[in-house]
Amino acid sequence: MKNSKQAFWILVSIVAISGFSQGMLLPLVAVIFEKSGISSGMNGMNATALYIGILLASPFMEQPLRKFGYKNIILFGGLLVVVALALFPLWQNFWFWLLLRFFIGIGDHALHFATQTWITSSSPEATRGRNLSLYGLFFGIGFAVGPLMTPLVNISPSLPFIISSAMCLVGWVFIFALKNEYPDNDEGLGGFKDTGKRFGQALKYGWVAFLPPLAYGFLESSLNGIFPVYALRSGIEVSEVSILLTSFAVGGIITQLPLGIISDRFGRRKVLIVILFLGFTSFSAASFLEDSFLGLFICFLSAGMVVGSTFSLGIAFMTDIMPKNLLPTGNLLCGIAFSLGSLTGPSIGGVIIQAFDQISFFHIVSTLLFSIFLVIVVFGKRMKVNLASENSA
Repeated sequence: MKNSKQAFWILVSIVAISGFSQGMLLPLVAVIFEKSGISSGMNGMNATALYIGILLASPFMEQPLRKFGYKNIILFGGLLVVVALALFPLWQNFWFWLLLRFFIGIGDHALHFATQTWITSSSPEATRGRNLSLYGLFFGIGFAVGPLMTPLVNISPSLPFIISSAMCLVGWVFIFALKNEYPDNDEGLGGFKDTGKRFGQALKYGWVAFLPPLAYGFLESSLNGIFPVYALRSGIEVSEVSILLTSFAVGGIITQLPLGIISDRFGRRKVLIVILFLGFTSFSAASFLEDSFLGLFICFLSAGMVVGSTFSLGIAFMTDIMPKNLLPTGNLLCGIAFSLGSLTGPSIGGVIIQAFDQISFFHIVSTLLFSIFLVIVVFGKRMKVNLASENSA
């Protein structure tokens, strides 16, 4: 990346603004729909539209990135997000908002895939973990501020959307200061057949590394899309929900960079094992403290401090075990895994809390974290050994 420092800080600043819009959108729409009498199942379905957009766009992302370069894909994604956010106040309709969230999903995915691949491809190996942590840190900062916009709905339902759209527009303008670059084209890029082949190869080498992004997607979308509904039905105030969600995001901000640096020294797999288990412990404790705002605050903060880094650490882990020529594909699959987790989060969470009153929301999250913890313990080391043996063959 030429003029790497300036370009890097522009990229992570754009990611921060994108995080702000996402952090605002999920709880804001959930609260508006809940107050409008829309069921939690329908609420969750609307939230999944963003991630359906990501999934449907994913097979079409890699070839345009190689043809048009990082900058142009970021410009396209950023503009799509700005326009969609600006259209929300025009018509409060379930299906119209679902369509807008679908286009935001496409725009956000284009933006994140291009910036993420640009950073991972251009970062020196010695500082890759640090740079990815900063990427996650800035996204986390934006995401932490986003839920604070939710109480503004009491002033005007349109106000949060206007603020978010304006901020995204400012960030979009700064993209023009970047010099366009292109990923390496040494893979014999072809049509969808070659894309499918690369997907298969990347899954073979790195499927374990895609589970932490999947877990983070599930966690992020269910916390911001379904937890507000669960909390309101449990007697927690909207302002308290905003504080709890912000505390989780702030926890991730506090430890994002330190955990990235620690993972550079001790290995991504070891750090992922520890944080997933501690995340399981934190959310399990939250299920016993639902009547205590202070107890929930401590649990959310501590959970954020450990599992708030699962996405960036998952990408770094993927980079460790993925052949370099498959790195763009691996980044794309990290985004797909995140989307799959994000899709299942609101839908599964919404259906379960609607059908089973006796099951705590926190049991759903803790079960997922513990399951992925076990998989990485059992299979994570084997993946690195297999890659090393193939490289030496």
